[in-house]
Amino acid sequence: MSKESLCTESSGNSPFSVSHPVYSFIKRAADVVLSVALLLLLSPLLLLVCCVIKLTSCGPVIFKQRRVGKNSRSFTVYKFRTMLVTAPKNVATQDLCDPDSHLTCVGKLLRRTSIDELPQIFNVLLGDMSFIGPRPLILAETKMHKMREEFGVYTVRPGMTGLAQINGRDNVTDEQKLEFDCRYLRKFGLWQDLYILVKSLRVVLSRKDIAEGTTEEDSSSPLIEALSEPVSPPVSPPVFERKKVG
Repeated sequence: MSKESLCTESSGNSPFSVSHPVYSFIKRAADVVLSVALLLLLSPLLLLVCCVIKLTSCGPVIFKQRRVGKNSRSFTVYKFRTMLVTAPKNVATQDLCDPDSHLTCVGKLLRRTSIDELPQIFNVLLGDMSFIGPRPLILAETKMHKMREEFGVYTVRPGMTGLAQINGRDNVTDEQKLEFDCRYLRKFGLWQDLYILVKSLRVVLSRKDIAEGTTEEDSSSPLIEALSEPVSPPVSPPVFERKKVG
């Protein structure tokens, strides 16, 4: 049995597997319908934000970044630019002397309200992402890439929000994030997606624990990775059982 079987075997109450054609079709259809509806509904806001960014700072309106998607293929993720073009690249916020000094005059507001994440709806419409799924990693996160490939996480599209992101985000280790990703795949189905969506919306609308201090090149995201319920670290690191091939 392949290593990916650890994540793709159905369990719990889910009647689906990640390769189930019925729910995969339903999920993709829902992504398309919802993304089109949201883009139409939010188009005045999107246009206004574009104008404000262009008028208040030099540089492009949209920030682009390569991340890893389904089947380990890279794609370009879109966000509204919130930092100055002179801001350091690929540097964690905690390593910056004064993170706020690198934000544009409207960047902090965009991050606090999570509006900077809205362009990722285009990624959903294009099929690069889904509204629900494991968060896409930046190319530099080689450790997580290897673990995700080993346990089959790349068998699904990455999401704007996911199970790991509503259960601690930066409070959990890479191994714990992988455990949440595998749990998502094992319970792959409608009810879990609805649960994650509702819980994510509740956190965003309440603006509770939304992180503002991430650089443009960080993989963190204030909208989809807002903290919800911190997970207490386990006494010992989670152990993933690998099933032998053949």
